[in-house]
Amino acid sequence: MGFSATPGWDLRVLGFWQLRYDGVPVEVGARQQRLLAALAVLHTQPRHVLAAILWPDSPERQSAGNLRASVFRISHELPRLLSATDPLQLDCAVRVDLHEVRELITEITLAGARSVPPESIDLLQDANLLPGWYEEWVLDQQNHLLNQRVDALQGLARSFLISKSFSRALGAARAATVVDPLRESAQHLLVRCHLAEDNYASAVQVYRSFRAHLGRELGVEPSTHFAELLGLDSALGEPHQLVRAMKMG
Repeated sequence: MGFSATPGWDLRVLGFWQLRYDGVPVEVGARQQRLLAALAVLHTQPRHVLAAILWPDSPERQSAGNLRASVFRISHELPRLLSATDPLQLDCAVRVDLHEVRELITEITLAGARSVPPESIDLLQDANLLPGWYEEWVLDQQNHLLNQRVDALQGLARSFLISKSFSRALGAARAATVVDPLRESAQHLLVRCHLAEDNYASAVQVYRSFRAHLGRELGVEPSTHFAELLGLDSALGEPHQLVRAMKMG
């Protein structure tokens, strides 16, 4: 997702953190970065809530002081970026890439694949929230957005399958498996897309790769329903007729 050419503030939290003004990157201190990121992700928040989120291990007075200092610095060095009231929020003119992705997810949830731009699949696949940030509030939001992205991509894949747009369905299902490689429903959809194109060999390969990955990561097997979709023996991942021949031999 690119930055808007419109003059003003752009805040990026997908892929990496970056603040720009009129397209030019702006250097921001670590504390100010964390505050702006929290407002971008969590929207409007009371000051005491933000202070507790951002400085969970500090005494209340100290965390409140840290927040006041960060707000003061942003307000004086980066004008028209904050609406420095209580609750705190970003100025309504600030463009945030995450907000656009959330709007896309809502649109897909409400309307399926209708009127969704072609680049939507790539946007959802690549919308990793603040990678490399490990604070608890960030990890919670990362997981929440990941699940929303996979759900939206699966919704697109199903809609495209219904409309017989098989190549677009395949792209959406494959993106869902990239975002969450261990989600069986996404792998199941990818197999259905290959089968819709009469590509049984690729469908079986998806199943076998997923089965191996699941075993390595979690020590479990895919559901028997998944194997049955392909006419496979769930214990061996081979077609039933081949399993019978192996046993007879």
